[in-house]
Amino acid sequence: MLFVSLLLVSLASVNCLIFPEIQNDFEGKNWALIVAGSNGWDNYRHQADVCHAYQILHRNGIPDEQIVVMMYDDIANNKQNKRPGVIINHPAGDDVYKGVPKDYNGLHVNPRNFLKILQGEKSAMAGKGSGKVIESGPNDNVFVYFADHGGRGFVSFPYGELHARDLIKALNAMYEAKKYAKLVFYMEACESGSMFKDLSSTINIYATSAANGKEPSYACYHDFTLNTYLGDVYSVKWMEDSDKEILSQESLQKQFEIVRTETNLSHVQEFGDMNMSSCKVGDFQGDEAMPLDPLPFAPLNAIPSPEVPMAILYHKLEKASSLEEMQKIRHKIEDMERLNSNIHKTIETIVSQSVKSEEDADRIMKADTKDITDWNCYKQATSKFSKQCYTLGQHDYALTLMGVLVNLCEEPIETKM
Repeated sequence: MLFVSLLLVSLASVNCLIFPEIQNDFEGKNWALIVAGSNGWDNYRHQADVCHAYQILHRNGIPDEQIVVMMYDDIANNKQNKRPGVIINHPAGDDVYKGVPKDYNGLHVNPRNFLKILQGEKSAMAGKGSGKVIESGPNDNVFVYFADHGGRGFVSFPYGELHARDLIKALNAMYEAKKYAKLVFYMEACESGSMFKDLSSTINIYATSAANGKEPSYACYHDFTLNTYLGDVYSVKWMEDSDKEILSQESLQKQFEIVRTETNLSHVQEFGDMNMSSCKVGDFQGDEAMPLDPLPFAPLNAIPSPEVPMAILYHKLEKASSLEEMQKIRHKIEDMERLNSNIHKTIETIVSQSVKSEEDADRIMKADTKDITDWNCYKQATSKFSKQCYTLGQHDYALTLMGVLVNLCEEPIETKM
């Protein structure tokens, strides 16, 4: 077994609880990195979430040169979009796409670029997209929001995965390099709590996640006209709260409690420096705007994120107006069921070929997912699976099975992985 330990700095922490005089006297710059790590019409909601997040930050006075947006940008003008050029995040919501900077889209939306942008590596991003990075310094606050799919210990991009170990390493490096005064990270993804398990409480970072490390996050606001889901529960809850609050007065803890209460299907988590939770939301999202009127009530009709592609097909089946159309949709449902079955069989084959007995294989397939200690094995296994079998960022069902690869890497017996 290979155990990987992270070097965490243990310098004194500066936070709002210990130094309340700086709580409402923030004089540095605000920087923000907001990321939709998916593509495709079925994943409409992630780009809708990120566009809405941009509107909040922009409206509250953070200038575009201090906001970096990463999204594939294949939704607003998608051929399936019956409102060309428009993206909404609520059934009765306004267009959230208008004015969003096109900093990095298409294949530039990948984990390598994300980490370079976050750490302010401007030369590494020259000639890519807008070239903007988070050029924050020791007096600045940084807000990071990420929305996409996830699995145990990683989150997906359209092509590629960001593992928790690499994210934590980057955050530690930013702290050591004095790249921020305080940093807040909101993460929307299945099993997203597993990304912050090793986050230090002494590096001035406060993070929240849509789910714990073992459960899905939830999509919401299905739209029959657009035939997709418009948002994710955790995300719309924090953003709809930010829209209607005076952000110079609301604390991070208050927003967290509201989101945790209203996101009642997954377990919203908080990590890092808990003293920072007394800081104001406006210290990270800006605080220049007056509250907006609350949006009218709309049922969430929330479902687990991995079920979205199949649910969209069943909703289309409900609306089908002819026998021929129904038959086409049923064929698509059968194709998806067959694909998911093949993914499952592939995982079974990998396990059976990697251990010495059928009993070991059966145990690994059925066991609860273990904690990750052998990060090298797990990262290699997920990368190989994604490149040679099924691209994780394109197959929701595959993400739900990555815990089996965790178990395989944590086996005390020698494997062939």
